[in-house]
Amino acid sequence: MTSSGLSGELPTSLSNLTAMQVLMMPDNNFTGKLPDFIGTWQNLNDLRIQGNSISGPIPSSFFNLYNLNDLILRNAKISDTLPSDFAYYTQLQTLFLGNNSITGTLPGTKSSTLSNIDLSYNQLSGSFPYWVNNSNIVLNLVANNFVIDNSNNSVLPSGLECLQRDMPCHRDLPAYHQFAINCGGAENVTSSDGTNFEIDNANLGASSYFVNNVKKWAISNAGSFIDASNPNANYIISTQIQSQNTLDSKLFETARMSPSSLRYYGLGLENGNYTVKLQFSEIGIPDQPTWASLARRVFDIYIQGMLKEKDFDIKKEAGGKSFTVVLKEYQAHVTNNFLEVHLFWAGKGSNFIPSSGYYGSSISAISVSPYDFIPSVSNKPVHSSSSNKNTALVVGIVCGVVVLGLTVFAILVWKHKQKNVKKVNEELLGMTAKPNIFSYSELRIATEDFKRSNFLGEGGFGPVFKGKLHDGRMVAVKQLSIASQQGERQFTAEIATISAVQHRNLAKLYGCCIEGDKRLLVYEYLKNKSLDQAIFRKKDLHLDWETRFEICLGVARGLAYLHEESSVRIIHRDVKSSNILLDGNLTPKISDFGLAKLYNDKWTHISTRVAGTIGYLAPEYAMRGHLTEKADVFGFGVVALEILSGRRNSDPSLEEEKSYLLDWAWNLYEQKHELELVDPSLSSYNRDEATRVIGISLLCIQASPTLRPAMSTVVAMLAGFIEVNEVTSRPSYLTECHFKDISSNLASDDFCKSTELRETNSQVNVPSNQDNVDL
Repeated sequence: MTSSGLSGELPTSLSNLTAMQVLMMPDNNFTGKLPDFIGTWQNLNDLRIQGNSISGPIPSSFFNLYNLNDLILRNAKISDTLPSDFAYYTQLQTLFLGNNSITGTLPGTKSSTLSNIDLSYNQLSGSFPYWVNNSNIVLNLVANNFVIDNSNNSVLPSGLECLQRDMPCHRDLPAYHQFAINCGGAENVTSSDGTNFEIDNANLGASSYFVNNVKKWAISNAGSFIDASNPNANYIISTQIQSQNTLDSKLFETARMSPSSLRYYGLGLENGNYTVKLQFSEIGIPDQPTWASLARRVFDIYIQGMLKEKDFDIKKEAGGKSFTVVLKEYQAHVTNNFLEVHLFWAGKGSNFIPSSGYYGSSISAISVSPYDFIPSVSNKPVHSSSSNKNTALVVGIVCGVVVLGLTVFAILVWKHKQKNVKKVNEELLGMTAKPNIFSYSELRIATEDFKRSNFLGEGGFGPVFKGKLHDGRMVAVKQLSIASQQGERQFTAEIATISAVQHRNLAKLYGCCIEGDKRLLVYEYLKNKSLDQAIFRKKDLHLDWETRFEICLGVARGLAYLHEESSVRIIHRDVKSSNILLDGNLTPKISDFGLAKLYNDKWTHISTRVAGTIGYLAPEYAMRGHLTEKADVFGFGVVALEILSGRRNSDPSLEEEKSYLLDWAWNLYEQKHELELVDPSLSSYNRDEATRVIGISLLCIQASPTLRPAMSTVVAMLAGFIEVNEVTSRPSYLTECHFKDISSNLASDDFCKSTELRETNSQVNVPSNQDNVDL
């Protein structure tokens, strides 16, 4: 259905095409949301819906597309965040979601088969997950909101920091006023008018970019010649035939092609009006009167985001001739020291002539020069400028004198602080992942000196304040109270564990502050605050059933990642609704890892002090301090019931039979009236999903840890991949306790009350051949 002029929403009758394997419908005018029924096409291996006006989010039913090889949804209106578990797509090889409005972070996991990923021109941010460092990945993250520095650089090609939304390289510090590029060329070429066209032979694949070594210009490609026998063959094409009507035929021996979106960027340009010359020659379609000469290359040209040429055809512009130069000249206004030239293939023209998968834009040379102003910058690389050298020399001399004068004072201060520095270094020693370090003064400025109006709440470490960093990021600053019983050891443990994990459903740690006796953590700010406020207190934030179900699924995925997928296995220990935060899109983020505990794969359990919240504590943990990941599973079961019912796990204001949520849930389940648990404030809900959530929750709150499912199994059951096992017996702690007369077997007489339990006297038992670990 490519370029068929179709419009409107996708009809539901398409859901009947369950045997369909390939669907391609780019360059149409389809509207509406991505429909859930796409998940019924379980035999689908190729889905391309680019170039339409279909909006997001990506439905959870997409997880049913096990056989998907290629998913292309670029140049649409997809919004929301990315699913965190692309590992479910075990056959997926190509994922192109560029030019949308996707927010949030990169997926925490992916399948080993997924190797071509284009997420350019979205609104993604945050840190990079571990898989970004895989050498077999081709990844394009251009034009997002990533903050790239020494703490998160990777094997990605250098220069990505220059190609984010604000294009920070040379921003407000222009160095250049002219550049020229020999597109696809393997050598520099000096033209007849003396212009030096620089080499551009970077090996750009399906989703990649390149920034030249002095950060004067850059290039980004998105798109794959999927239908070609050799998908990597056509990004640079060449010929031995000389192009006509030019004195610079060397420039037209090569051309750079792109099957979708090709962008050239000018970086660090002095602001003003520029002449942009684009030079083309059709060297890929023969002139001879054969069937191959019937091919048509059609694409659009944009400069600074403005359409300059619609359905541009090189051969047609050249009077129907190949190997003939076409020069197009435009004026462009440069602001923010940045220029963009964009060649975009919208699916028009021929696709299989002269060979299968041969299509897309093509360009041979680009040159940019001032149009109506006299430059005030040298056009030399910053590091080679003689004036900069002189400035550096003067600054060096002055700095030397100043440093010499301060040396004695610095030594005295250094000696005074050595004791504290040594202590901090000992705490940080051995951490495999270290977060960014913020100064205390920086965080004081960010929070307006911890102003009361910025107070967000009281966390396990002490008060939390909203702040705004100098780069504009909103953060939540967790300030360790001097009086806190959770001292430096736990603070240091939290730094180590959180910085080692990255997942869409985990609260992101930006960094920390360790100065003297001051200990602070800096998290991403999540404007919708905690889940318990959203469910129990906020009247202006109504969570419909679809949102609640996605929150359940997101929390389950986050816990599954902590338990089974993270490089360090983590038990949270205090899974509850107030420790689940919601971002602007109501995506859940598990927070408060000050209580999370690491354990070695060889350990079957950890006997440690009890630290958690009654009502969410698993019985074996509350009674004996016996901790495994199944304690988190229990907490999840309670949280899931709270999300479904819209009430707290304990509410003494209700009639007696309903006052404790778990007891009431079991009573209704045994009476086969379990759907009466669903929050009556919901105007509608999915009965199958609600029944699934209830069944899973009852499995999670079983008395014996061995009867509770692993969190990965919970995710699979919630997503509908596997059936929910039937629960046949009420947990023993409910039948024995009745929540009235608490037996002396329990660790505390407050076991069935919603109060905090914080016992602090036990020591960790670890295997004798292991180093002691403070948990």
